[in-house]
Amino acid sequence: SLDIIYEDESLVVVNKPASLRSVPGVDIDNSVYSRLKDSMIIAEPLVIHRLDMGTSGLLLVAKTPQAHKHIQRQFLNRAVTKRYTALLSKPIHDKEGEISLPLIPDLYNRPMQLVCFETGKKSITQWKVIEGHNGITRIHFWPLTGRTHQLRVHAAHKLGLNAPIAGDDLYGTSDKRLHLHAAYIAFTHPVSKKRMAFEIAEDF
Repeated sequence: SLDIIYEDESLVVVNKPASLRSVPGVDIDNSVYSRLKDSMIIAEPLVIHRLDMGTSGLLLVAKTPQAHKHIQRQFLNRAVTKRYTALLSKPIHDKEGEISLPLIPDLYNRPMQLVCFETGKKSITQWKVIEGHNGITRIHFWPLTGRTHQLRVHAAHKLGLNAPIAGDDLYGTSDKRLHLHAAYIAFTHPVSKKRMAFEIAEDF
């Protein structure tokens, strides 16, 4: 069963486990989308944003096209606040900062992304170290843009933090899981127009 945090006539907020996809893949149907559809909670779930396979945490799913459009517009206008928690595989000496490294898909090595200052799309992440212990750093990320693998590349790249997220099989070293969790999300409700916020702590 899927861990449903909140549900009303317009949307559902779920806590996605790291082992579950946001939407079906070419050869994998099991996903947040398919589970919501199969449970008859939503006739046609409209996934507003996605979390990478391996990333756990809060995911918004719209129940109506109107809600989907409203919240999608908030994402485009950067009116949605998201905070992630991650474990990095190295110590970080600075306490906080901002990373701006434009990203493009690696056409020869999908689904990986590359930093490219000529044709890359603007990608900005704010970060703050929470604690460091035994060479591992617990950190908060606030992505100001929503590029594919943005946090993973910004953590791992030598011009970013130069410290891959623990368990990142693409940009670092694989482990039992990717230690990246979407811990907090805030947005304006598409019907009531009230500001809503949800927070779920990581389990690592």
